[in-house]
Formats: sequence, C-alpha cells, structure tokens
Amino acid sequence: MSQTHMAREVTEIPEAAARFLDRSRDAVLDAASALRRKDPDLVVTVARGSSDHAATYLKYAIELEAGVPVASVGPSIASIYRRPLRLGKAACIGISQSGRSPDGVEMMRASGQGGALSIAITNVPDSPMAQVSAHCLPLQAGEEKSVAATKTFVCSVLAGLSLLAEWRQDHALQDAVAALPEGLAQAVALDWSPLSARLARASSAFVLGRGPSFAIACEAALKFKETSGIHAEAYSAAEVLHGPAAIVQAGFPVLALGIEDAALPQLKATAERLAAQGADVFVTGTEVGGAVTLPSVPGLHPLVAPLVTIAGFYAFIEGLARRRGFDPDTPPHLRKVTETV
Repeated sequence: MSQTHMAREVTEIPEAAARFLDRSRDAVLDAASALRRKDPDLVVTVARGSSDHAATYLKYAIELEAGVPVASVGPSIASIYRRPLRLGKAACIGISQSGRSPDGVEMMRASGQGGALSIAITNVPDSPMAQVSAHCLPLQAGEEKSVAATKTFVCSVLAGLSLLAEWRQDHALQDAVAALPEGLAQAVALDWSPLSARLARASSAFVLGRGPSFAIACEAALKFKETSGIHAEAYSAAEVLHGPAAIVQAGFPVLALGIEDAALPQLKATAERLAAQGADVFVTGTEVGGAVTLPSVPGLHPLVAPLVTIAGFYAFIEGLARRRGFDPDTPPHLRKVTETV
C-alpha cells in the first residue's frame, strides 16, 4: 500500500513546527506585546473539533503560566443567539485550521466588538477568521490533505505556547518552544507496537491525562474514533474515578498519558487502580505496576511534553487504522473542512 497522506503529514510535523517558529515569529511578538498592554483578566477561546483540544491545552498552559483563567465560549452565542458578550478585560483566541467556519468567524468578530483583544490561530492567514481578528498567527503548516488533522493541530498548540512564552517573557518556556522541532522528530519515530497489537480488534478504550495532557487525551480519543473506529473516551485521571471506572473490567484497554509534572503521582495511582481491576493499561512517561510502559521523549519542559507525546501518538494511530482495515485519510462521513453555523 502506498504511503497515506496522514503518514506523510505526520513525518512533516517537525519541519512544519520549525517553519512556524521561523516565519511567524514577528506575528507572535506583535500579539504578545498587545497582550502585555491589554493585561487581560480573562482569556476566552473559540474552536471546535481538534482545534478545541488545542484550546483546552492552552487553557491549562495559560492558567499554569500566567494565572489568568481561560474559558471556552460557544460560537453559537454569536452566530445563532446573537448575544453580545462583555469582554472589555479579556483576550479572545480563535483556533481554526481553515478559518472559514461561519460560527467561529462570527464569534471572533463579536469578541472584538465586545472589547476583547482578538487573536486568530489559523493555517490560512487571509481567511475570514483572520480578517475579523486584530492579530493572526499563521500556522505555516502547508497543505494538509488527510481529513484527520495532525501537523495543523501540533502547530496550533505550538502557536499558542509561543505566544504564551513571549507574552510572559519566560525564558525557560521560550527555550523549550525553540527546541520543539527536535523533540517532535524524536517522537514520530517512537515504537508503540505493543499498544497497536492490543487494539487491533478492540471496540472501546479510555484515554487518561491530567492538566495539559488531558487535552492530548481528548485529541487522542477523537483520533481513535475518526481513523480507527474505536469508541474511545477521554477522561481526567481524577474524573474517571467518579463513575466511568465502573465499566473497566478484565481486558479493558486504557492509555494513560503521563508527563513529569505535579500531577504525575495521581495519574500513576489511577493507572495502578485500573490495572488492579484487570484493565490492560498502557502508560507513557512513567512506570506503573501491572502496566506496559510505552516509549516517550524524556527531559522535556512540562508545558511542551504533552504536545511531543501527541506526535508519537499520531504515528501510532495511522498504522493502527491501516491494521484495522481503515483508510485514515478518508474517515467515513467526514470532510476536511467542516463549516457550522
């Protein structure tokens, strides 16, 4: 079988990341300067699908780094309900691969009218979302032909982390962001074949994370659904214990995404508990009794480590999709650009 678009685009992730850091640097610096002048008390995000998972990632990163609360705004508030929001003390970050979905565009327009500093993150710098926003961070990812977003997702999070590092002028985070292309190159070469063997005939799974890695769990669960026909659900490693753990019995597959931060001990404890219930647990970033440890890239800043992890996951899920008889480029009933009102 010839190489899929998705496989090729996964291998392009490190190059796409380097291109963003080079070509969009001035746009990032301008938007970061505007954020320092605005000094927002609140950040709101506007996104759907994989882009909303990128927004969730940035929610945790901004709250941890800047101490500013971040909330997702439903685009329908502007596009359908036509309700203005008072955002005079806020910044609004819109994330969209195409920048074309009418509801997202209308929400970004409304946020600016409501007083927010509006910043679009999109792969199309002349898109409607970019045009109605005060600033645009072009992803520079190049064309993405596979329906399943990979390099555009990574570059969306990278754009947000770059903006955050420059806004807060955090030298450690700036250095970590600058080194991301190297970490991503290592990640796409990782071997997760033990997980592929377990999920070759699976029908369902849990994906667990905490903090920024919860956003990556959400993205991974979506990719399980859209590329491989697996009904995967993402949970916080805390939230899964509040009910969902009841269905975890012998042989139930669980992927726990661990990173070296303050939440790692709790994630390990949850993974150990589910393994004791009989689950087939696979974990990254640590070792857990009764679980299989998958390889990961060590020594990363905790705010960039989850992003590197998803690059390795993308390489894995493309292969799993083909192993299960799916074409990851053309998931059933989906299109590359989804436009909602």
